[in-house]
Amino acid sequence: MQLLDSLSLAYRTVKSNKLRTGITVTIIALGITALIGIITAITSMNQSLKENFALMGANSFQIHYRDWNIHIGGRRQVKKTNTNSLKEKKSDMQKVITYQEAKLFKERYSFPAIVSISLSGPDNVIVNNDKVKTNPNISMEGVDENYLLQSGYSLSGGRNFNKIDVQSGRSICIIGNSVAEKLYGDNTSRAIDKIITVAGIKYRVIGVLKNKGSSAFLNADNIVLTTYNNIRRLFTTNGTTYSIGVMVNDIKDMDAAISEAKGTFRPIRKVGIDEEDNFYIDKSDSIAEVFMKSLGAITTAAAFIGLITLIGAAIGLMNIMLVAVNERTREIGLIKAIGGTKKSIRTQFLFESVIISLIGAFFGIVLGVLIGNGVGMLLHTGFVIPWFWVVLGIVVCSAVGLFAGLYPAIKAARLDPIVALRYE
Repeated sequence: MQLLDSLSLAYRTVKSNKLRTGITVTIIALGITALIGIITAITSMNQSLKENFALMGANSFQIHYRDWNIHIGGRRQVKKTNTNSLKEKKSDMQKVITYQEAKLFKERYSFPAIVSISLSGPDNVIVNNDKVKTNPNISMEGVDENYLLQSGYSLSGGRNFNKIDVQSGRSICIIGNSVAEKLYGDNTSRAIDKIITVAGIKYRVIGVLKNKGSSAFLNADNIVLTTYNNIRRLFTTNGTTYSIGVMVNDIKDMDAAISEAKGTFRPIRKVGIDEEDNFYIDKSDSIAEVFMKSLGAITTAAAFIGLITLIGAAIGLMNIMLVAVNERTREIGLIKAIGGTKKSIRTQFLFESVIISLIGAFFGIVLGVLIGNGVGMLLHTGFVIPWFWVVLGIVVCSAVGLFAGLYPAIKAARLDPIVALRYE
């Protein structure tokens, strides 16, 4: 019996046993759907993260007093830090960046770059005018005249802060596109020069930001910007820290700019020659990497779920193939009687097992990609296909089919043709 004959006969046998094949295919498809679906969703999340943090400026970096701690699924993901130095300088790690330190850095930093200073204001505030108010999901940030450019924002109307605005700390603000649409509809330019209330305090709107987009992790348009001196004047800032942003003219100069920033800020922070930095420098893409590493745990869980399901599917497939051997004993005896070899019978049963597995893989991959991209649509990302995991799923399902069909195939090939022909 030729190889193509074995394959054709195996396909016809699989096709004729629709119920048995359908049950096994469903089990395999569920495992692959769980794996590919979660992986595709995570790929969409990673793409969304990269796009959103790229909006912060690929040629910029931020200086913070401590590292980023990110919680996903109850686990803490912290970027690599020297553990011994943390123990030695535990008190220094809690030393926030003060107004004077941030101001000195901006004055002394001589590298050709734009430096901005920002101070976080209250989160989850309500913004309202005389008629409409927003949900309590607006964040407030105190910034300087360079913040918009350094952070990748641009204005759709109005003007930016100037140095006099920053120094005086007067109650003026620039609002995000989502805030302007909520208060004044699609014609966001109507917000210019209007008086609004932010966290119970009156502000005059001097500018409206262009739409920057949002994701499940970040909504850059639900924001109200004022000057950091206004935040200092009107809100409690004890124990809060300033952030410093630096944007270089050319991304090729990033490493040199970071080295210059460390050399400038270490004396300001009173770091000794033999001591490590007591501040942290993050590039925009490095923050996204921390999120993506956190999502790696979910990838591992998805692979584990898929593996467990496929093991169950392999056991079920093996049982079904053993039942098929018993049901087709006379058929096997007839094949042997007319010259069929052990190899051809073994090949036929292995083909049947692999075909069932690959059909399950096909439906599982299609469903998984569709479900994962459904999540991607919510995150406003493009259509993604995790090709590595798709290929891996096909390979694993083929291996499952071979493993599950091997023993039944060997058992069928060893049947005595005389006994098989007499089997009822």
